[in-house]
Amino acid sequence: MDAMTAVAERKILEAQRNGAFDDLPGKGKPLSLTDDSGVPEDLRVCYKILKNAGVTPPELELRRELVTLEALVRCCADEAEAARGRQRLSLLRLQLETAVQQRGVRLHPGYADTVYTRFT
Repeated sequence: MDAMTAVAERKILEAQRNGAFDDLPGKGKPLSLTDDSGVPEDLRVCYKILKNAGVTPPELELRRELVTLEALVRCCADEAEAARGRQRLSLLRLQLETAVQQRGVRLHPGYADTVYTRFT
């Protein structure tokens, strides 16, 4: 432990003993943590900032659209409409794959297999 870390730890413990953290909002409530294991470490802070600003990454928008369209195609009674939906799904899968490759983002393990094999 370097000197700066030791000083910081000592100050934090001192503040705890003095009750500086007793009236913080959310005290005693569980933390709301998100799983960002699928995002490369160098992009996690950027994605956190975007999320806090209400901006959705393009990959997530494409995934959401894929899931919605998959559900619609599954429920579609008209075969011609379902075929158009499957064509659109193919295009969205390609766009997602391209976006993922360009930005170096990893998809959740098994997600790609699920998406690519569901309607083939």
